[in-house]
Amino acid sequence: MAKKLVDTTHYSLSTSAPQCPERRTGERHLSLLRVGALVIGGRRELCLIRNISAGGMMIRPYSAIGEGTHVSIELKHGESVSGVARWSRDMLVGIAFDGTIDVLALLTPSGTGPTPRMPRIDLNCSALLRQDGDVVRVSVVNISQGGICISTTAELKQDGNVIVSVPGLHSAAGVVKWNEDEQYGIRFNRVFPVHELMAFLKEQQQTEEQRREVA
Repeated sequence: MAKKLVDTTHYSLSTSAPQCPERRTGERHLSLLRVGALVIGGRRELCLIRNISAGGMMIRPYSAIGEGTHVSIELKHGESVSGVARWSRDMLVGIAFDGTIDVLALLTPSGTGPTPRMPRIDLNCSALLRQDGDVVRVSVVNISQGGICISTTAELKQDGNVIVSVPGLHSAAGVVKWNEDEQYGIRFNRVFPVHELMAFLKEQQQTEEQRREVA
């Protein structure tokens, strides 16, 4: 089963700015991407945010942005971050921030209105996955309250029941919904509570900061 052609904004705890992606073979729907306010040379316009890391972001602007252009992007109402365009290709632009940002702060609810579902967060950690009595170690690509994307050379059954155990989170039962190369998308049977997932992500953020200090 092929992955659905739907793009949503990805978040990452990495301090690296997004790299220029491989050329896409097909057009993807962009309706679920986060919208940001972009300021270039005094003019203000909207852009679609493909992914955000602590060190930068990949955006789809509605006007040309050349390499080396300094920009400012409003991520939350009244709060903006500045950076420089490092590359531009296929209507996408990679922005390196002037300084690292707190990605988790972007995901924290404002406290007014209903709490939105957390988006997918790119991760760099391992997990254990069990299916039909077999247990394999897998790499976590990203996670959300409703599901997880993992990478493994093991063959998982389509629509098969699995249990995923990520260190720092309780084991979660789910169903394999799609497969693309060595990546599998798993939908959890129950949504992770936002407070539990946020606590886990803060631990991952601290680990990422420690890696940066060692490097």
